[in-house]
Amino acid sequence: MFSGKGPRMFRLLLLGMFVVLFMDEGDRVLTWKWVRFCNSCEHFDGSICHGGMKSCWKFNLYSTNRSCATDHYYFSDLTTGRYLFRYTTLSCRPCDEGMFQVFHDLLRETTCCINQNRCNTGRDNLDITRILGAEP
Repeated sequence: MFSGKGPRMFRLLLLGMFVVLFMDEGDRVLTWKWVRFCNSCEHFDGSICHGGMKSCWKFNLYSTNRSCATDHYYFSDLTTGRYLFRYTTLSCRPCDEGMFQVFHDLLRETTCCINQNRCNTGRDNLDITRILGAEP
């Protein structure tokens, strides 16, 4: 007879594996090196995230895993002929650094970070005007 304990035990085993995999205990646990946590935001204006800052994760399999992407978008100003900062997006998507012309008046600059968790803060852009008293 089937008593129903099998599926319950499987769920407990699965829960235990996720707890061990995602706990962040510093250097005592080696599993945190296998997972990279990044910030996720659809519209970051340089100081706050409109819509709320979220977190995402990816497996960090290689030492050069470029998993945390920061995309700065610039619009072309027709009067001056310069590109002016508009907004930033933060994500966990696979990342290739560089500049890309999205439309005729929209330029995207992508930077990647691989050194630590949540390293894509969006504050690494020098074209953003800083608020006096805000963190650097």
